[in-house]
Amino acid sequence: MNRRVEHLHSPAIGAAGTVIAYGHWGRPVLVFPAEAGGAHDFESWGMVDAVADLIDAGRAKVYCVDSIDSQSWSNKGAPIEERARRHNAYESWLLDQVVPWIHGDCGGPVDVLTTGCSMGAFHAANFTLKHGHLASRALCLSGNYDPSRWSGWGERGEAAYFNNPMDYVPNMDGDHLDWLRSTVSLTLVCGQGMWEDTTGTLESTRAFAAVLAAKGIPHELDVWGHDVAHDWPWWRREFAHHLPRFC
Repeated sequence: MNRRVEHLHSPAIGAAGTVIAYGHWGRPVLVFPAEAGGAHDFESWGMVDAVADLIDAGRAKVYCVDSIDSQSWSNKGAPIEERARRHNAYESWLLDQVVPWIHGDCGGPVDVLTTGCSMGAFHAANFTLKHGHLASRALCLSGNYDPSRWSGWGERGEAAYFNNPMDYVPNMDGDHLDWLRSTVSLTLVCGQGMWEDTTGTLESTRAFAAVLAAKGIPHELDVWGHDVAHDWPWWRREFAHHLPRFC
């Protein structure tokens, strides 16, 4: 399998973030790691191997990126608005460095699929809803989509609002909503077993699906069984099950 590592500097973050690319051809898949994770995690936990047949067949090119969750959403010492502003700096890195690098690696602008597990699922959904012109489909595994519930404190301002799908999606209307309906599609996958229920993931996934349905935004809700846990072995199976549909 073709594997390359790139370090892309971000003026907004003040550091370089890592991108690991797998594959030689196919639809680009932008992978966000689980909470506070790094670009190596998907490979380390067997997620890349789970779709190796798609990568080797030239159906998918997988791009795994670092997170800065420890500075943003997972930084419980910062108020929610500051966490969201730090997330915006991370998003600037994605828009200014990562996506153009993916386009260059693919020979030109091409539609990207976003994906991730746990907090990575939130990143995938949020990025697609905000930047559907770059990434029109999201495959979200065991996500929680309401940052205000992540031990958030302090006043919520514009940055927090526009990074919380449970806030901004219900208020969408007009031409932008019509465009979004015609452009994006999200697949929300969640189990009903260990940690899916106790972490609020299952509840959040269903609530997010209901918000998307109310606005007519194309999506799928795929709820797996009561034995399906919030853990890597199940995410490997879910990823291998769904990704072939989109590549």
